Amino acid sequence: MNKLLTHYPPESVVHRAYAFARTAYDGKIRVSGEDYFSHCLKVAELLHDWKLDEPTIAVSLLHNIENEDFSQEYIEEHFNEEIAFLVDRLHRLKALTYSGRREQAEYFRKLLIALSQDLRVIFIKLADKLQDMYTLSSLSDSEQQRIAQKAFDLYAPLAYRLGMQKLGGDFKDLAFPYLYPKENAWLRKTVSEQFAERQRYVESLTPHILDILKRESIVPSHIDARAKRYASLYKKLQRYDMDLDKIYDLVALRIIVDTVEDCYSVLGTIHEHWEPLPGRIKDYIARPKLNGYRSLHTTVRCIDDRITEIQIRTNEMHEEAELGAAAHWIYQQSKGTKDYFLRKSVRPDERELLWVRQLSNWQEQFKSYEDFLESVKRNFFTDQIFVITPKNDVVDLPIDATPVDFAYRIHSEVGDSCVGAKVNQQNVSLDHILKSGDVVKILTQNGKQPSEAWLGFVKTSMARDRIKAAQRAKINLLKERGRAPR
Repeated sequence: MNKLLTHYPPESVVHRAYAFARTAYDGKIRVSGEDYFSHCLKVAELLHDWKLDEPTIAVSLLHNIENEDFSQEYIEEHFNEEIAFLVDRLHRLKALTYSGRREQAEYFRKLLIALSQDLRVIFIKLADKLQDMYTLSSLSDSEQQRIAQKAFDLYAPLAYRLGMQKLGGDFKDLAFPYLYPKENAWLRKTVSEQFAERQRYVESLTPHILDILKRESIVPSHIDARAKRYASLYKKLQRYDMDLDKIYDLVALRIIVDTVEDCYSVLGTIHEHWEPLPGRIKDYIARPKLNGYRSLHTTVRCIDDRITEIQIRTNEMHEEAELGAAAHWIYQQSKGTKDYFLRKSVRPDERELLWVRQLSNWQEQFKSYEDFLESVKRNFFTDQIFVITPKNDVVDLPIDATPVDFAYRIHSEVGDSCVGAKVNQQNVSLDHILKSGDVVKILTQNGKQPSEAWLGFVKTSMARDRIKAAQRAKINLLKERGRAPR
């Protein structure tokens, strides 16, 4: 039996999806040369490591099946409505193409969130794309560049925005050698020895720190060394004239404890023994980063006067730093009865950052998975939709926006000359309400002028102002001709 299956009972949806996928993918090979089933199994194993629920694991095994082979109705009949919905959402995201222009990346990240309607879709997508990165070497140079750029611009920032620090770093490190081969070669040649030497030094500090903390009756859960990633190291080196001696966190010591009180006790104890560098103490517990990251960072002069960065956090903070929003899907058994979501409270933030905060720091206790999903649907992008041009550019509009609003967002002349619209290749009226994910094409006619009736349904001030301006110009022209309306 496969190792993944040993974690789930034989009657579980994971076992059923595993058997279904083995048959559905039989004989199908990916461009990289890997068979589809092996790829999906790796994605499922990764999501299992992230501790996501059984439906998520099941859908990850099914995520590459084709619509023409297995319809949404077919999946619903053989599994259930939840599984069919998640598979359908993944198919919708798969149909989108990313233009690769950096200015589109932020809109595209928001579009992924808005279209998914369920964060598990995003987790599966990210796990799928991470596995793709491990097979890049078998592809052509142009494909390597394209996929690596997409990982760097789109998936790494999305992972960071979700608070999934490790995943974001993995995407950037895997993409870096393909996007910056010369810089990567220089780094690995120049830094490898220093990495090894600093790693040995930091590891030698561990028994000293354990002894110091023991005297204060503090017992850390564990202490480890974290090497700085190559992609972020190169970016930081550029700010310091490529001088490695100015990079104090090339290898940082990480101390994991049980409580927030222990974090500050460890910080105080460390400072009693080793001199902290001025301006290098960062309290991300009192003031978390925008993606919810929490930890204490300090840089001190340790043994032999070596400058060393030390990070201090709780087990919960460490899990959140690794898994971010996914950590809030981890459930625990409370005396074997009821599931509950992890939580922590935070201060309210600006509205444009609210969705980031809510992904990383839930502000209320959710009694059930249904409550969790309802909050996502209620709070994320309640005042925005994201629609797509025929060239796959993403355009943001207010909720209940129409094709006329879309036309004016493209260009004022497109709005003025608009005579019709197609949404998802179907003709629609100009007052049609758009939804996130719609592909919109505007039909125009030379010499056409905006209609006053449009004021009854447009939602954007841009469209409204342009229509009113056109009406004023029309009235002024009629006045000149002595035909102005009374």
